[in-house]
Amino acid sequence: MRLRNIPGAEEALENSKYVIKQPENDRGHFREQIFGNENPIHIEIGMGKGKFLLAMAQQNPAVNYIGIELYSSVLLRAVQKMEELEKENKAPSNIRFLCIDARKLGEIFAEEEIDRVYLNFSDPWPKDRHAKRRLESRQFLARYNQILKKDGTIEFKTDNRALFDFALEEVEAAGWTLNEKTFDLHADARLNEGNVMTEYEERFSAQGNPICKYIISR
Repeated sequence: MRLRNIPGAEEALENSKYVIKQPENDRGHFREQIFGNENPIHIEIGMGKGKFLLAMAQQNPAVNYIGIELYSSVLLRAVQKMEELEKENKAPSNIRFLCIDARKLGEIFAEEEIDRVYLNFSDPWPKDRHAKRRLESRQFLARYNQILKKDGTIEFKTDNRALFDFALEEVEAAGWTLNEKTFDLHADARLNEGNVMTEYEERFSAQGNPICKYIISR
C-alpha cells in the first residue's frame, strides 16, 4: 500500500492534544494520567483514519480508547476529524492516539493494562517471509499477551480469507482460545449485532466480499 506523505503531519501530531507524547512515561498509569478515570482501556492497532474507533468512543463513554497507527500521514486524518468534532462540541473525551510501531507495545503498556485489542483489516503481508510482521502472527500474539488482562480479548476482522485462515492457525499454535469465529460476519445475526464498520469494511462489503471475524482470549 502506497501512502502519500503529507508535509507537516508529524508537526501537527506533535501539537495535537489528542496525541499522546512520550507514552513510555504513562506506562501503567494510562487510566489516571491520560483519561483521569479507572475505566477499561481498548486499543485498536492499525486504526487508519479512525472511523471505527471514533464511533466506538461515542457509543461507549465508559470505555477509554487508544488508537495506534504507525504512519503520521494516516493518523493526521483521525486527528483532523477530532478537531472538526471539537468545533461542534461533539468530540468524545475518551479517545487518544499513539503514533508508534506496534512492536513496541510492551514498552508502552504495562502488564494487564489493556482490556481489549481490535485488529481491523490489517496489512496481510502476503509473502511468507513476512509472516511474523502480520498483526495476527504468534509473535504479535505474544506481545498482546504481555499487556492484556487475564480475561482480555482480541477481536479481528478482515475480508482476506487467506489472512484469516493464517490467523486461525496462529491462534491454535500460540495456545489461545477461539471464542467466536465467522466467515461471513454480516450474515451472522448474533455476531453482527452492534457491529461498527470501518472504512474498509464498508467498501469491501459493498463489493460483496464476506467479512471474517474472530474473538479470542487466553
